[in-house]
Amino acid sequence: MLTEILLIILSAILSCWFYLNECKRPKKYPPGPSWIPFIGNGPELRQLAKQCGGQHLAFSALASKFDTEVVGLKLGKENVICVCSYDTVKQVLTSQQYQGRPDNFFMRLRSFGLRKGITGVDGELWKEQRAFLVSHLRALGFGRSAMEEMIKEEIKDILNLIENSKEGIDLSATVSPSVVNILWKLTSGKSIKNNNDITKLLDLLKQRSKAFDMSGGFLNHYPWLRHLAPQKTGYSLLQTINNQIRQFIMEAVNEHKSQWTEGRSDDFIYSFLGEMKKQNYYDNSNFTDDQLIIVCLDILIAGSTTTNHTIDFAFLAMILYPEIQAKVHKCLDTEFKKDEDINYNDKQRVPYIEAVLLECQRMFAVVPMVGPRRVLSETSLSEFIIPKDTTVLINLHSVHHDKDYWKDPEIFKPERFLDADTQLICSDRILTFGLGKRRCLGDALAKSCIFLFFVEILRRYRIESSEKLTGKQVPGITMSPEKYKAKFVARF
Repeated sequence: MLTEILLIILSAILSCWFYLNECKRPKKYPPGPSWIPFIGNGPELRQLAKQCGGQHLAFSALASKFDTEVVGLKLGKENVICVCSYDTVKQVLTSQQYQGRPDNFFMRLRSFGLRKGITGVDGELWKEQRAFLVSHLRALGFGRSAMEEMIKEEIKDILNLIENSKEGIDLSATVSPSVVNILWKLTSGKSIKNNNDITKLLDLLKQRSKAFDMSGGFLNHYPWLRHLAPQKTGYSLLQTINNQIRQFIMEAVNEHKSQWTEGRSDDFIYSFLGEMKKQNYYDNSNFTDDQLIIVCLDILIAGSTTTNHTIDFAFLAMILYPEIQAKVHKCLDTEFKKDEDINYNDKQRVPYIEAVLLECQRMFAVVPMVGPRRVLSETSLSEFIIPKDTTVLINLHSVHHDKDYWKDPEIFKPERFLDADTQLICSDRILTFGLGKRRCLGDALAKSCIFLFFVEILRRYRIESSEKLTGKQVPGITMSPEKYKAKFVARF
């Protein structure tokens, strides 16, 4: 009897200790809401995000409420902080201590259950694979004139579509295939010319983004829910989408394997297969089928959606602000002859247009929350101590809409990027493509696409819409504009 009583008392003491330990914030941890033991702040954050219109706005609200640049939470069993100011964002993006990626359920789910690829890994695997990708994409013309020629070919197709269309055009559905084709041509050597195939791929990528936004964070912190409610949590849908995307990439890989010959490297897949053959005798080689498939996925995801939405927002801004569109037309007419070939380097000749595109990236941040980081060892941030393996979320939206710096961030004003002589002011506060070692790999392609698509279409057309547009952003892993159709009126 005494033994049973002692066991009950001991169990009660241990339960209280575990409970209190779960409630306890780490020493000098950033301020934030108190959390529920074993659950954390997940349900509260989810509800706040719904009220505010997105997770990035929820974190900004918490930063304001607790008067802090760094918000500290717990999501499930995971320590999570969110940085919400330029100084803290810059420190996280550039400091070695924050170069890790979380190894959690969400990150593995996006990579078919594996810790492979480039986007979702860190350490030696990341260094090796990133260096290989950069080297071989450059050899294929990435960031050079060959890439610009690919972009111009896609622009020709879009211009033909506009010229032959008598109805309004869904720009998102028009631009998306072009950007994906450029990426896929660098990756596999081929454009996706079959409309059904490219529509299916784009639809899968779009569904995947929505599904991850709907369930990814929740499943990450409470992964056991997938066993209880696979349909309601979105887990079954994600698995189905992942399998279809994997199949699409695997078909291209198998086709390359059947046609591979020694020394062939005319696209990224052939280059990777060649390295696989070289390292065939190494048991611990990172050059495997799984790694190749996930790197291909990383390329598609990293470049297609973000670039497409940025271009989409730029054209939407021209509809919303016709007086700015008129200035863009005047700038193009003054600087370029009617049939002059425009290259990306010509951007220096039109600082006003550069300012317009920078303002689009500031106002309509396509990626309001940058990919999460992992703290590699205990470190300090501002006046706080951040424990090892803490997940760090980066609120880019808070930097691009900082009232103290921009004064009137809610107003679309390209002139904020121009000096008294109408020359471009290069602002280090526009962090669309990140900073530091993990800076976006595809920024050269994205910047070229955005500039060339914008100027080539606007030099020929005035863009209008009969719809009542508000500029409202649709939240998700990436922000997209409200659906609209644009009417293109020939200028000449």
